[in-house]
Amino acid sequence: MTRNELISYLDNYLNVQQYKDYAPNGIQVEGRDQVRRIITGVTACQSLIEEAVKLNADAILVHHGYFWKGEPQVIVGMKQRRIKTLLMNDISLFGYHLPLDGHPVVGNNKQLGVKLGILNPTVIDGVEQNLIWKGDLIEAIPASEFSNLINMKLNRKPLHIGEPNSLIKSVAWCTGGAQDYIDIVANLNIDAFISGEASERTFHSATEQTIHYFGAGHHATEKYGVQALGEHLANQFGLEHHFIDIPNPI
Repeated sequence: MTRNELISYLDNYLNVQQYKDYAPNGIQVEGRDQVRRIITGVTACQSLIEEAVKLNADAILVHHGYFWKGEPQVIVGMKQRRIKTLLMNDISLFGYHLPLDGHPVVGNNKQLGVKLGILNPTVIDGVEQNLIWKGDLIEAIPASEFSNLINMKLNRKPLHIGEPNSLIKSVAWCTGGAQDYIDIVANLNIDAFISGEASERTFHSATEQTIHYFGAGHHATEKYGVQALGEHLANQFGLEHHFIDIPNPI
């Protein structure tokens, strides 16, 4: 398919216009016109780009792209090296941030719920651009057991704030840097909240509002949406798709 056909399809499929975001969603760096082989990854770091070059990819599709609000506008240093590598190898870069978090099928939040086996995953309507999800475990289990489940499924031991022996049945979550949504969830009579990162204030929010918090890793919670999107494109259009996981402990 052509690059412009891919742009049009992704922008529509991911409902880009629905979100107020911190970076441009869609095409960020323009490469060759035809797209047959696509690389997906969490972040458009130099290591991911170099892997795409080795695989002779036509396009890279990521959750964390470039040109964030507040970042320096000049193209020097790390940014220059990344963009130079893309341009020299005629590789397009697509970045989808909040649209990939919120998508009801391939989104990070939906896919994390599936990965953890959470029943009846649904959006909490009307808050934070519908990015917070909720659901239930099959049965109430001790918090320590749920922490072990997260570790097993995501291959990353989570930060847990809360009493390890108390039971958890209802769960809410939002992947990535969504730790401050705990204050919304705490008012909804939900047992636990999962995000990727934690801040110093997260400890106090969790303990004072008596809600379990699990910091399961920004990277670890956001690997699955972009993989699902890449697989969707491969099935829909016959593209060759490779997911490249660049390890990140954050």
